[in-house]
Amino acid sequence: MTSTPAGPATSTPPNPVRRTIAITVGVLVVLVIAFFAFANLYTDWQWYRQLGFDGVLVTQWTARVVMFVIGFVAMAVPVFAAIQLAYRLRPVYARLSSQLDHYQEVVEPLRRLAMWGIPVFFGFFAGFAASAQWETVWLWVNGVSTGQKDPEFGLDTGFYLFQMPFYSIVLGFASAVLLICLLVTVVVAYLYGSVRVGQRELRISKAARIQLAVVAALYLAVQAVSLWFDRYKTLTTQGDRFTGASYVDVNAVIPGLAIVSIAAAIVAALFIVTAIIGRWRFPLIGTALLIVSSLVVGVAYPWAVSQFQVAPNLETYEAPFVDRNLAATKFAYGINGLEKTDYEAVTTAEEGQLRADADTTASLRIMDPAIIGPTVRQLEQYRSYYQFQNPLDVDRYEIEGKTQDAVVSVRELNLGQLGNAQSWYNNTLVYTHGYGVVAAKGNERTDDGNPVFMERGIPTSGELTKSENYEPRIYFGEYSPPYSIVGAPKGSDPVELDYPRGEDGSDQTRTTFTGNGGPDIGNPFNRLLYALKFQSTDILFSDGINDNSQILYDRNPRDRVQKVAPYLELDSDPYPSVVDGRVVWIIDGYTLSNNYPYSSIVSLRNAISDTTNTQPRVALDDINYIRNSVKATVDAYDGSVKLYAWDETDPLLQAWQKVYPSTLRPISEMSGDLMSHVRYPTDLFKVQRAMLGTYHVDDAQSFIRRDNAWRTPQDPVDNSNLQPPYYLTMQMPGQDNPSFSMFTSFIPASEGDGERNVLLGYLAVDSNAGSEKGKKGADYGKLRMLEIGADVSVPGPGQVQNDFRSNATVAREVNLLQQGQSDVRNGNLLTLPVGGGLLYVQPVFVQASSGTQLPQLRKILVSFGKEVAFEDTLQEALDQLFGGDSGATAGDEGTTPTPSGSPEATPSPEATDGTEPPTAGTGDETARLLQEARDVMMARDAAMQKGDWATYGQEDEKLTNILDRLIQLDGN
Repeated sequence: MTSTPAGPATSTPPNPVRRTIAITVGVLVVLVIAFFAFANLYTDWQWYRQLGFDGVLVTQWTARVVMFVIGFVAMAVPVFAAIQLAYRLRPVYARLSSQLDHYQEVVEPLRRLAMWGIPVFFGFFAGFAASAQWETVWLWVNGVSTGQKDPEFGLDTGFYLFQMPFYSIVLGFASAVLLICLLVTVVVAYLYGSVRVGQRELRISKAARIQLAVVAALYLAVQAVSLWFDRYKTLTTQGDRFTGASYVDVNAVIPGLAIVSIAAAIVAALFIVTAIIGRWRFPLIGTALLIVSSLVVGVAYPWAVSQFQVAPNLETYEAPFVDRNLAATKFAYGINGLEKTDYEAVTTAEEGQLRADADTTASLRIMDPAIIGPTVRQLEQYRSYYQFQNPLDVDRYEIEGKTQDAVVSVRELNLGQLGNAQSWYNNTLVYTHGYGVVAAKGNERTDDGNPVFMERGIPTSGELTKSENYEPRIYFGEYSPPYSIVGAPKGSDPVELDYPRGEDGSDQTRTTFTGNGGPDIGNPFNRLLYALKFQSTDILFSDGINDNSQILYDRNPRDRVQKVAPYLELDSDPYPSVVDGRVVWIIDGYTLSNNYPYSSIVSLRNAISDTTNTQPRVALDDINYIRNSVKATVDAYDGSVKLYAWDETDPLLQAWQKVYPSTLRPISEMSGDLMSHVRYPTDLFKVQRAMLGTYHVDDAQSFIRRDNAWRTPQDPVDNSNLQPPYYLTMQMPGQDNPSFSMFTSFIPASEGDGERNVLLGYLAVDSNAGSEKGKKGADYGKLRMLEIGADVSVPGPGQVQNDFRSNATVAREVNLLQQGQSDVRNGNLLTLPVGGGLLYVQPVFVQASSGTQLPQLRKILVSFGKEVAFEDTLQEALDQLFGGDSGATAGDEGTTPTPSGSPEATPSPEATDGTEPPTAGTGDETARLLQEARDVMMARDAAMQKGDWATYGQEDEKLTNILDRLIQLDGN
């Protein structure tokens, strides 16, 4: 019997066709991914290049690539070297256990891959981590001296702002590299017999001993340096009472860190000795002693000093260090120039008491930008595809030689209201921009409680846009479409809807964008890239795109500034202004840090959160240094961005100017008209008031005792949020003339139900930058605080609001206003230091409780001391409050309010035919017919947009009948 011996197993050779297909598919996938990545990078570069800020993007790309390479090499090379050394220095003949033999059999086929793959794997992670820290490295390279010394070590504060963050990440990175090297060395040495564990003993070969000891020594040396630098970090660490080194830190923690640092260096040297002589006993004993010493001098001794020396004598020991904190915090937040005045407020109202404050009362804003938005929208929206900001913004303009506070907004697009008319063509090529600025006087009202407009209408007209070069079109705004494609050759028919009214009876006017607002999209290559970016085949195949087409995107002014100045934290309230015949958005930019020595840390998010900004988003939350270093403008027509170096003394801004050269303009290039619209930024003022609640005191004893701590009151209208600061033109005690300012108030800080709502402080900042080209007003940014004497109880906002609600006369009047299905809305509660005391003013609006809700100003509440008045106008209320004649005039003097009833806004016929709006009717029948006409016009417009001409004709006939009846009523 014979048998065929078994031969080696045979396998089917791989199919070359399949292999070719697989390789081809893989290459195509890589090419597609690479092309998508290229499209994203190239379109980004196009966007920056069109704005003239391509250097910003190139700097970012270059820095990220350089840092990735540095991080990759700094991690991969040491790890690779550690693995190679541990493998090459393995014992040639080593008795291994059966388990290790099995491990080697598993690892050996993958050894070569692992020896290269592990360093590359860790290298990529380290590269990406390093590239994310490029800003810290670039600031270190470009850091500047501040000229300020810290009070403990005598180092320039620039060390803490620029160098210490860099050293921290370098030491952390080095520690991570050495730990990974130590780990892979142990693993490789164990697998290949250099380290053997068995029979209750540990055997380490000479080569492995040297390698492990050297790596351990390097790691401890890095820790020694890190501990030494931790001494400096005590100056930026937040303690129980304040930020910075306290008595315990200076006399226990800092010396303890120095001792432990030196001990760690000694232990590192002992590991080097072990590498030479082969004895592990000395470094192991040294390591144990290092741990014990760190517990004794780093934990136990500081605790003992704190409990038995400082706690019983807190003021004695901590006062010098609190003084350091007070000085540093006030400087870091820009509140060191605070001008404080003792204010013995009077609480009794007498005839003629406001005569010296006539200019302030005349400018007092009674139109609340947070409430009148629906009314402005109803009167000025004209079409459903327009919208306004909510809340509206506050600005000021010079009208006939006098400064006029104004409530302003721009008319922007709302594509969501196009309904069935929405399509890619309409959304992208036709509805491309908003139109015009709307501005109302802040201190006046019409007889029926509506705003008095300074600028309004389509086409726009008014006091603000008399310039022949005025450009009303809003291509870049807070509600602009994601992207629009504009531009066409000269002589071609316009496609873009300009506004809903035309000449010779036409119902529309069209226009063509002629600026330089976005990247070119006329050539096929760019069209392909942007089709990929926005994932739209319409961009590729639309015949509405021509050789002159541009694509406008990233159109929100805040987003545009953030992209070209990524180092700035931007104010949460950009506002539009008419400057030199152009509508521009003005945005404040801040440089921030959390590394200023001895300056207390505050949560930026919590500080700027209030009724007007309930959920702020910030890049850096905990800060202890802030400067309004940049004023930025964005042109609403072409989107051009200009950055002005507002605070050229700021060291952070100086460093960033070196990182991004040629991106900032000097303040000397700011026109006088632009300067007249610059204002003190809201978020900065909120942060400063958050700090001044505690840091208004000047002596360490008062700070430690917290016997005079304040806080910002809750909004009396919305108790769930803080009361926001308000802009007003007013004259503070000590000022020679009224100035555009922002104010806030303070009440005692309290816990739980122990709140006492009385005024203790009143803070105002001069927000008028002047009107001279390139020169700030002398008093711009001047902080003035009135400290109200404790012997006089001045009610706070919450108490005043309660007095309004509980007053019998006010309650009766409010009940009358609420009749006829109406709601009463209280406006912003303003506080003014006039008449030797504090005057509260609150406008009261009435709106329908359902349906179309149009708030109209009906009443004014005023309070002085315990006296309350509630009248139809501010002038009447002030006179009533101050004995029949306040001695001052208000902006609404001469207004004759219409009888209070169910409020209805008069629809503007400009919405359809462009004529001037008639005077609002006062009779019930007229009001009813006007409301009916408004509803019919909206139904008619909706039918026209849907192409339902039958319904359009019916609604148009209804409108004609209503107008005939209105004409008959007017004739009677």
